[in-house]
Amino acid sequence: MKNLNNKVILITGASRGIGAEVATELAKQGAKIIVNYAGSKPEAEKLVSQIKTIGGDAISIQADVSKPAEVKLLFNASIKYYGKIDVLVNNAGIMITKFIKDTSDNDFTKQFDVNVRGVFNTLREAATKLADNGSIINFSTTVNRLILPTYGTYAATKAAVEQLTKVFSKEIGRGVNVNSISPGPTNTELFVKGKPQEVIDRLASMNPYGRIGETDDITSIVAFLASDDAKWINAQNIGVNGGMA
Repeated sequence: MKNLNNKVILITGASRGIGAEVATELAKQGAKIIVNYAGSKPEAEKLVSQIKTIGGDAISIQADVSKPAEVKLLFNASIKYYGKIDVLVNNAGIMITKFIKDTSDNDFTKQFDVNVRGVFNTLREAATKLADNGSIINFSTTVNRLILPTYGTYAATKAAVEQLTKVFSKEIGRGVNVNSISPGPTNTELFVKGKPQEVIDRLASMNPYGRIGETDDITSIVAFLASDDAKWINAQNIGVNGGMA
């Protein structure tokens, strides 16, 4: 079933990882996809090609979401090409895991610039440029429900995203619903890079299913929230973590 026929969906940070998987799944359900990327042009172009191979419709547009001018151009170029944007998926994000005492100013700024300022910039554009009755899905994290050393700054950025989500849901109007999702540990490059296997195994043991998440566990929830079936869900944060927290 194609629940997203003719919806135009902009996904930030979509060239790799969960973003790429979300883009592929939404395209399978009939959506037209804008693959945003910051620097991974080959990966973005490869993803667009793959989506077209399965009969989907997609384009890629470069923009650093932390820069307001580039986000403005991203929205304008998307609307120029497809005529509208129905759904915004704020997936772009970075994670630097360090004890707070070891976190540099650059570590702090880099995460807040992408994870928080990036969402702020896209929401500000969406306020007037997202289509009426559209949807916004922001990525938060289950880390916010846990107390995990070395995740302090990252968790702080995602807590900010959750608050932006709730407040913006009351501001935008026009029939647009705004929600965030909190994936648990998920098998992506962003999450597993640099982590010893014993750390991944320990996190898996905290889940009733005895594993960390796979991207397929996340994409179906994003697809549902992007559909008209989810319109009565608004201003919510939804845990997508198998019961970890």
